[in-house]
Amino acid sequence: MPLNDTLARVDADLAAGRIPVARQRLRGLVSSYPHEPEPRRRLAAVYRLYGDAAEAGRWMYLEEDRSPEETAAFEERYANAVRRMRAVAWRGTESDAPTPFAAGQLAAVREGASDTLGRPVTWDGLAEVKGDARESSPLADALSGIGCLLLAGVLVGIWLYGLVSLFR
Repeated sequence: MPLNDTLARVDADLAAGRIPVARQRLRGLVSSYPHEPEPRRRLAAVYRLYGDAAEAGRWMYLEEDRSPEETAAFEERYANAVRRMRAVAWRGTESDAPTPFAAGQLAAVREGASDTLGRPVTWDGLAEVKGDARESSPLADALSGIGCLLLAGVLVGIWLYGLVSLFR
């Protein structure tokens, strides 16, 4: 469905109080039209209705007239540069940005993610990056495995104790 038709449906949904439906439509528009600022702006407005400053900041992150409080909330929630890069939901390059400010924001986020990963990353190559760049060490993996085994042992022990108590 064309952008303007869907935006008209969003307006109708909001007027009828169907905020979750409007939010879903807007999420779809941002996914389909990542370079268009209007769906992002409207999605930020919907998240303001929910009182979610971090998500409002997420969708206004590329706008120069964004709220500093919302931006700070977004940056706190998505503190890792790779997570922030995923959250911005951009595709293409910075040259596709609608404004120079947006291009600068996109470049800063991409460069931060590249620094975090220790290698260059592109907006379209982000899908190849596993996780949010918090690489685990073999020691951390071993400790996690041991912890899971201990937890499983405790649960089996409790189960056995209950079973024995049942037949006494």
